[in-house]
Amino acid sequence: MPMSPRKAATLQHSEAYAAERVEWRRKASFFHQEDQKYLQFLVPPGARVLEIGCGTGDTLAALQPSYGVGIDFSPGMINQARKLHPGLTFHVVDAEDGAALAAIAEPFDFILVMDTIGAIEDVQKFIEQLHLYCGRQTRLIVGYFSHLWQPVLKLAEWTGQRMPYPPQNVLSPSDLHALASLGEFDVVKSEQRVLMPISLLGIGRLINRFVSILPGFRFFALRHYFVARSRHAAVEDLKSVTIVIPARNERGNIEPAIQRIPSFCDDIEIIFVEGHSKDGTFEEIERVKAAYPQMDIKAMRQPGKGKADAVFAAYDVARGDVLMILDADLTMPPEQLPKFWEALRLGKGEFINGSRLVYPLEDDAMRFLNLVANKLFSYLFSWLLNQRYTDTLCGTKVMRRSDYYRLRDGKAYFGDFDPFGDFDLIFGASKLNLKTVDLPIRYAAREYGETQISRFRHGVMLLKMVVFAFFRIKAI
Repeated sequence: MPMSPRKAATLQHSEAYAAERVEWRRKASFFHQEDQKYLQFLVPPGARVLEIGCGTGDTLAALQPSYGVGIDFSPGMINQARKLHPGLTFHVVDAEDGAALAAIAEPFDFILVMDTIGAIEDVQKFIEQLHLYCGRQTRLIVGYFSHLWQPVLKLAEWTGQRMPYPPQNVLSPSDLHALASLGEFDVVKSEQRVLMPISLLGIGRLINRFVSILPGFRFFALRHYFVARSRHAAVEDLKSVTIVIPARNERGNIEPAIQRIPSFCDDIEIIFVEGHSKDGTFEEIERVKAAYPQMDIKAMRQPGKGKADAVFAAYDVARGDVLMILDADLTMPPEQLPKFWEALRLGKGEFINGSRLVYPLEDDAMRFLNLVANKLFSYLFSWLLNQRYTDTLCGTKVMRRSDYYRLRDGKAYFGDFDPFGDFDLIFGASKLNLKTVDLPIRYAAREYGETQISRFRHGVMLLKMVVFAFFRIKAI
């Protein structure tokens, strides 16, 4: 396809600097290391990665893909990339040439577009063409320089501290999010990082890790990123669901749970996981299982202690395409489960989190201090995870079984830290870059038994979760 004068000038510039690119990257090695740290958090080693506008391939190589493909329209850059990284695959392709892109189309886990967005003629059309490479789990990662830093970057070029760049598109985060949406991609999360592009004897690393991510400061960060997913690939044919009901001293709620669960799916498996009760809960589960033979009800005793142990023991043997948690206290009304099923089935989200704090609460449904603490922690976790959470401790969380297996396989990153399981799932979903949706529910007062939440002991535990998430998810 014929090139515009602007694109031809950009190609000429890339060719002129191809041989010098390695030296320029060495000169700005601190900045590139900071950039790569966040990308390595988003992209686990061993993934299938496509980088569009790969230059000499150094960023792609740093991600240690099992299969890495780089695309650039500069033959000089690609020649350098092939010499530097012979284990990767590189193609000379114009990123805006739909026919050329289609000729090498195959699914990838991640599509990386680092700064290339600044040279694209039609950003919306470019993004639309990326669906060729997308499956349901594929994530598009776009990295770009803040438009606020353009004068500083130009000064760095004039003083020889930065490789000269041809004229770039100057796009704000809002502009790029809107263009992604027009291109039929959902932005899953966005982040701003790096206040200091130079080391300053190690001070730069501290500022970038602990200061650049803070509210207020992050607005001035040099680097912006967003992670998005293809709407075209968001919907899968889901046929079955497993509802896991952890139950400890909930004898009076077992049969009501079965009676109140709607038939929202043709194939529903219900697993009760009993947690060493003293009120005959397990015996009641067995009785109810026998009384409702038309339903697929299973009973198991959890091997250890805590809700997390119970939920994950059931998840490991569940057969449903979709996994749901329903707390046995029935404060999340079972009648609302169809809304979670529809949100996941229709591709609205990949991790559906119940929220008790949107609608007014029933009298005595939640103590005042618990309500205040839950609202405070929802703001903190929204900032930590770069996704909106209005309630982190609602027991009902819904995801695909296939995503749970991926979460379980990557659990070593966080370790065994959460007795409830809520944060295992929330942090794991964030690390997998799943699209999270908060689904408001009408939270009801408990009718049988007593709450098993200790406001002060569990409040301290939540504070520990905040600190833990800060170091494992934010300050990296």
